[in-house]
Amino acid sequence: MSTESSEHTTAGSAAALRPLYAAGFVTAFGAHSIAASLGAYTHGEHASLLTLGLLLAVYDGAEVILKPVFGSLADRIGPRPVLLGGLLAFTVASAAFVLAGNPAAVGLARLGQGAAAAAFSPAAGVLVARLSPAKRQGRAFGGYGAWKSVGYTAGPLLGGILITLGGFPLLFGTLAVLALAVTGWAAVVVPAAPPLPRTRQTVLDLARRLTAPAFLRPTATLAATTAALAVGVGFLPVTGAAAGLTPLVTGAAVSLLALCSALVQPWSGRARDAGRLRDGIGMAGGLALAAAGMALAAVVPGAAGVLVAAVAIGAGVGLATPLGFAHLAAVTPQERLGQTMGAAEVGRELGDAGGPLLVGAIATAATLGTGFLGLAALLVVAALAVLGARTAGNGARA
Repeated sequence: MSTESSEHTTAGSAAALRPLYAAGFVTAFGAHSIAASLGAYTHGEHASLLTLGLLLAVYDGAEVILKPVFGSLADRIGPRPVLLGGLLAFTVASAAFVLAGNPAAVGLARLGQGAAAAAFSPAAGVLVARLSPAKRQGRAFGGYGAWKSVGYTAGPLLGGILITLGGFPLLFGTLAVLALAVTGWAAVVVPAAPPLPRTRQTVLDLARRLTAPAFLRPTATLAATTAALAVGVGFLPVTGAAAGLTPLVTGAAVSLLALCSALVQPWSGRARDAGRLRDGIGMAGGLALAAAGMALAAVVPGAAGVLVAAVAIGAGVGLATPLGFAHLAAVTPQERLGQTMGAAEVGRELGDAGGPLLVGAIATAATLGTGFLGLAALLVVAALAVLGARTAGNGARA
């Protein structure tokens, strides 16, 4: 292939990836913009903390149950229709809340959004893998993860602004317009990716593949980094407030964490593609860095501890996340990518819920600092397990 045609192919694939990055932003922005404001909603509606917990859990619960289903469907009919259908469903669920005019419908709207995200999120991951050349998949997944981090960062702030200006109807209406715009963009730009021929797979074959080290280690990495991210976002403000820091400083720390993750992910992906960073070493290094951030949050007092911990956690998450996804794409048969990505996304969701639960439980029994150290220990164990990986693939060996 000539240099000119190679550059044209690269430019074409880059253009096709942009709406997929936007889809990643939609799911992150949608989930966090609403979740960050549900506390004020339940307070205004005089709802219980149990109601708040259910409203927070329903989105992730739908994703945990349905992502493997839609991932397998993407393998069966192709990822593009699943992506477009999921984005349209997200549009409908968001718009339905506005049209209903009933604040009590927020739970049903969240359920619909979570089910829709369960469709287009793994489909987007499959398309990122299939539309990017093998030697650029680290960069592609780095960009995808970076835009999701932007959604996590911007969601609470922009969601709060929109709710202040027009309440939940304005926020849900904005999400509907955004999802519809991304649907149209993807329909025009993302090329067809028809389903690939598949050999017959038994339940035993599936169990073997999903319990193999080539799947478990990157999935454990994604779950652990998501747990670290969730704990950092949720508990660093708590330890900062206990040290007398203002909400402005603690909010800046959370934004700094997400910003570091967004900046490091593209760098990590490019380093992998250039052969400067191997998957096993990079994933283990990211987990170790996140563990160091947790330890710093536990032992370093005041603003210094919170800010340095935020930088370390964000950088660790940013280092490991694109490597985990790129490794899965490298070692998975192309015709089973949807099933694999859906299952790996479940691991992330479990980490998102399990990390805060673990730290909260330890903090209740002891102290918050002890909770940070407990998660740090688990991250170190995960790093040591990943470092022992000896699996084949492009940059896959530790």
